[in-house]
Amino acid sequence: MTTFSFVDGRGLDPATAHKLVVGCVVPRPIAWVTTVDQEGTVNAAPFSSYNYVASSPTLIAINIEHRDGQPKDTARNIRESGEFVINVVTEANMELMHRCAWSYGPDESEVDMLGIELLPSQFVNAPRIACTPVQMECRLDQALILGDGSCTLFVGEVVAYHLSEEIFDGKHIDSAKMRPLARLGGPFYAGLGVIFHRPIVQ
Repeated sequence: MTTFSFVDGRGLDPATAHKLVVGCVVPRPIAWVTTVDQEGTVNAAPFSSYNYVASSPTLIAINIEHRDGQPKDTARNIRESGEFVINVVTEANMELMHRCAWSYGPDESEVDMLGIELLPSQFVNAPRIACTPVQMECRLDQALILGDGSCTLFVGEVVAYHLSEEIFDGKHIDSAKMRPLARLGGPFYAGLGVIFHRPIVQ
């Protein structure tokens, strides 16, 4: 018989609460978000607290926590510009994405520091990351302050998709070919692994 450890979730300190929830909610897709500040500096940062929340219109939500009590560059840029691009991370670009998670100054661009190649977007000013197979241009729909105020849930409407022909045949996206990367708890990531096929339940 399985034995369980009980943890009272009420009143946990933020660090412990974060460690537990990111260890339980796995695997998580990773949004590599590009934004532009008022001076035109491009910011690129990964976030794994994200998912789609509606399909008509298509809405995607990203939760961004404060760092040292202050909004992160991505959060500030989204609020100011109302725009962002979600680039889907794959196994092939894990290392480059991971380096974007380092702490850079507000006037430093991860894109410039790491030599990330960019592509122009169609409807938003934020550029796309060229090495990713899927890029989604988004316009801010709403921003919801959560919890004690240290987190903001940004909900964006997808206004354009850019899909590599290597993984998109005009109708369907081939997840096996895309090889998306997932985030686990702690400093761990995971690849796609074994794919199971089951008929859609009617």
